[in-house]
Amino acid sequence: MFDGDLTPLSTADLLESAAEHRAEANRADARLLEHAQIYADRHHPDLCPVRPGCRASDGRERAVVLGGEGCPEVAEFAVAEFGVMLGISPKVAADYIGTALALRHRFPFTWARVLAGEATPWKACRIVAECSKLSEQAARVVDKRVAGIVDSITPYRLDKIVKAAKFHADPERARAEADEKSRERGVFVGRSNEHGTKTMYIKAPSGAVIRHDATIAGIADALKTFGDTRPVQARRADAVGIIADPRYTEELLHQARQHRLNHPTPPATRTDSTTAPSTAHSPAQDTGTAHGSARSTGTGDGADRSVLADDCRGGIDHDSGSGEEGLLADDWTSDWGEPGPDDEADRDAPHPSAGDLPDPLDVPFTEPVEPFDPRLHVEPDDGEPLDAAAQRALNACLAQIRRQAHTNPSGRLRPGQTEIYVHLTDHTLASGTGVLRAEGIGPLLATQLSELVGHGPYTVKPVIDLNDAISVDAYEIPDRIRERIKLAHPVELFPYGNRETSPTIDLDHIQPYDPLGPPGQTSTANLAPLGRFSHRVKTHGRGWNVRRVDRKTVEWSTPHGFTFHVTPTGTHRVQPPRRAPDSN
Repeated sequence: MFDGDLTPLSTADLLESAAEHRAEANRADARLLEHAQIYADRHHPDLCPVRPGCRASDGRERAVVLGGEGCPEVAEFAVAEFGVMLGISPKVAADYIGTALALRHRFPFTWARVLAGEATPWKACRIVAECSKLSEQAARVVDKRVAGIVDSITPYRLDKIVKAAKFHADPERARAEADEKSRERGVFVGRSNEHGTKTMYIKAPSGAVIRHDATIAGIADALKTFGDTRPVQARRADAVGIIADPRYTEELLHQARQHRLNHPTPPATRTDSTTAPSTAHSPAQDTGTAHGSARSTGTGDGADRSVLADDCRGGIDHDSGSGEEGLLADDWTSDWGEPGPDDEADRDAPHPSAGDLPDPLDVPFTEPVEPFDPRLHVEPDDGEPLDAAAQRALNACLAQIRRQAHTNPSGRLRPGQTEIYVHLTDHTLASGTGVLRAEGIGPLLATQLSELVGHGPYTVKPVIDLNDAISVDAYEIPDRIRERIKLAHPVELFPYGNRETSPTIDLDHIQPYDPLGPPGQTSTANLAPLGRFSHRVKTHGRGWNVRRVDRKTVEWSTPHGFTFHVTPTGTHRVQPPRRAPDSN
């Protein structure tokens, strides 16, 4: 590790030095956890003048268990001195000591990897905190499942895998927690602001929200059909008022559908940029997993839809060096300056600057909350305001539709459709119990599937065999290939990539497409999902190289010669051969 003046270092040596200092900091954090453990050992009730089991009302010191079932008792007041010496509150000190003890006694495999420098201490502490309510036996089950992947995937993906492991380890507690969370549901309306607008916050089952959103999207499309040129979010806001009148909603959607049938528009050309959402992928999900999809009906009218955050603005693959207008420099705001929900969740990962790193004694051991940012829900057509004449015409049209709705209501509409991909093992499929994974949502108990799909009509599509390699002799990517790519690769294939595949993620030809090249270049073996920022780095970044090693492994090389393998188990660095000093 280089501790002198950093200025003379080459860029590669500077990066290597930074990694070594990060490793040294991790070793220091591990040693501090050992300090907490030994300190607790020295303050066991057998070695201190405390009275275990004493009533708390008399204010005297008691023996307490910090860290959960299976951890040794500690003299209650001992945490105060430990906290003073480290400059933290007694509560934080108690939590820290409890975490250290839980690592040693409840998560021995993870703790062994921490001591070996193979697991970042604060990530291990976070796992412990997430499992604090589990029994000792259940905690050991989680420990065995996640110990080997603590540092090979991002914290956001690790959280989801830990959640699934908790479900497997203690399904009864998982059901109890799910029931508890279900009681937190509700619809909350805030006060009007000075502009006469209100905010509505809805916490409801995922399936209900998806269907409600499909109806809102259908109404917004209907308004556009009848001449409303405003931005889509303005139309969606008006849809909230329209949906309160079921007959009006039905008539509006019915007439919009008839109008589109009578006045068809040419289909838009699809671009090389999409796939669909999924969640973190663990090694256990590679075998014995059925990939199917349920098509659940909502109440909106129109085509299948999925309202997701990351908009690619019609981005296309640019391996051949032509058509670079799709990846212009100003696109950084859509994938870097304004992060999507997956990138936002990665805020818990360490930052480049040591001063910005989370204090190991005060790491927020909470599950990341999905933020709501209106900027993430804006569609490509920003629209334009209606002039006075156009507004009057639209109002008259809508008023006529509403009158018709209440005087001569149309027949029942065919509901719109939404699509849900569910991944489950043959055991879960046969028994109806266990854990499954719903794309875009994450791990669920099998008993929660009916709530997600709903009680309306649904169609189960055939299972897709991802071992089938298919290709086409064209640059454009057909839907059947897109579907297989997003099922095979639920997360982008960039080193430590955190962007989950979605309809707006780019599909990149790993081997650049050559119009004069051989047939079958657009294939499941030559396509990789990449977030917009990752795609731009690969396309425009100097010195980045990627190649497919085998069916499950993609190899990336950075500008300064560092190599990484991206596999279903995460990202793994490949130690480079010895190289000559870099003059840069």
